[in-house]
Amino acid sequence: MSLFDSVELADLRVFVTIVRTRSFKAAAIQLGVTPSAVSHAMRRLEARLATKLFNRSSRAVTTTDVGRDLALRLEDGFDKIGLALAELDAPGAGRYGELRINVFADAAHLLIAPAIPEFARLCPEVRLTVVVEDRPIDIVAEGYDAGIRYGHHVPEDMVAVPLSGAQRWVVAAAPAYLAKFGAPLQPDDLAHHTCIQLLLGDNSSYKWELGRGRAKRQIRVPGAITINDTATSIAAAKSGMGLAYFLEQRIAAELDEGSLQLVLADHAFKAEPFHMYYSGRRHNHPALRKLVNIIRVQQSLSKLR
Repeated sequence: MSLFDSVELADLRVFVTIVRTRSFKAAAIQLGVTPSAVSHAMRRLEARLATKLFNRSSRAVTTTDVGRDLALRLEDGFDKIGLALAELDAPGAGRYGELRINVFADAAHLLIAPAIPEFARLCPEVRLTVVVEDRPIDIVAEGYDAGIRYGHHVPEDMVAVPLSGAQRWVVAAAPAYLAKFGAPLQPDDLAHHTCIQLLLGDNSSYKWELGRGRAKRQIRVPGAITINDTATSIAAAKSGMGLAYFLEQRIAAELDEGSLQLVLADHAFKAEPFHMYYSGRRHNHPALRKLVNIIRVQQSLSKLR
């Protein structure tokens, strides 16, 4: 008997769901079973594979190296099975029609815009609707197939698929500003500078996060100008109006051309990856996986440049 014959497909599905939701409890909710059933399935799977798949603690569940590799391989297989069943169940309805996603502005610029040409080539029959907004929403209630947010903003009962690596948040300013006022050398120096405030989607002012681990700090910076749009913040920073806080990937072109320069680079904050998320309780559009794969490939290629 092969290893495949001795492992139940249902247990593998439970495993993949735990990895996607990053929680035994959330996986149980999504699958409609009890948390104890999920735990039992994983004990059974680890016993049959004779290997440890998860590192468990009272605060978090993470995959081992073996578990991570297995999850990546299984995810593609389950997606193909789901696609085949969806097309059998409703010929044309899943392959065609409309795919609606809700994304925040930086993700639209960094992930969606570069992916649209390839998506249109691979899925010419699909009408792709992208709504860009930064406010927190209920994608199911508002009729979206999926959304893109940072991992910690994804609701616990959703399937979350990482699209990128961890993202660095950095402080930057125009050369003209730095020549006139100097560069801050420590986070506390920000109190003596003009800073462009960042407004979040829920209309709260964002405290700049700097450092990592025990050195991580949240700092309320001074500044009379508040902007909730990255493109406008970039323009303001380039004109010398003050220091600003950005995703490093979002200002890559400005850093390359020298119109913006990093300061406090040693204190850059590493945030969670971008995640595509969707409900596991509804039929998902088959083209969604193609969009995810396009974005992932483009993100991998961008790291090589």
